[in-house]
Amino acid sequence: MSTAKSEPLAARIGRELADRIVTGRIEAGARLRQDHLAEEFGTSHVPVREAFRRLEAQGLVVSEPRRGVRVAGFTQEEVREVAEMRAVLEALALRNAAPHLTGAILDAAEEATRAGDRARDVESWEEANRTFHRLILSPCDMPRLLQAIDDLHTASARFLFSGWRAEWDTPTDRDHRAILNALRAGDADGAARLLARHVGWIGKTSADRRGRR
Repeated sequence: MSTAKSEPLAARIGRELADRIVTGRIEAGARLRQDHLAEEFGTSHVPVREAFRRLEAQGLVVSEPRRGVRVAGFTQEEVREVAEMRAVLEALALRNAAPHLTGAILDAAEEATRAGDRARDVESWEEANRTFHRLILSPCDMPRLLQAIDDLHTASARFLFSGWRAEWDTPTDRDHRAILNALRAGDADGAARLLARHVGWIGKTSADRRGRR
């Protein structure tokens, strides 16, 4: 995934580490060493510490006095909590975004859904899924709300990777299509209710799969 050249180094380090944690390349409980990461990214400890602070705010790492930083674990209760928070916040964002959604945006969201249907692995599906949600929510023009939702999406992605990696089969996303149909019909409230139910279902499914492991 390409990023702007002007992206701050701390943000790039945080994004790369978040991707490794979310996809399971760095497992829960693993220690993150400032000196090793500073050497890897060719920088001082300062950007690495800034990246750690961002990861901690996202709930991906925990900082322990005199013991450093380690990757956070998560429980089924946390999976459900994140899903419930997403359901409320995304419904709010969609109600505010709906008046500004154009046909072109909805067409792009529909293409993202088709890309999810074609996904051969959980990584590709999650990228398409996140694109869909960002497209329909971003026009709300509420940056703090969108940042909170994006952080929750990161947590959700980690749950999905953990629960689905070993038994992946591509889902057909009827919920996305129902949300788009409601938006095209001008039914913002109906679309928001469908979105909240959809996000809640993802949370329940992730928790159930994790519980069966």
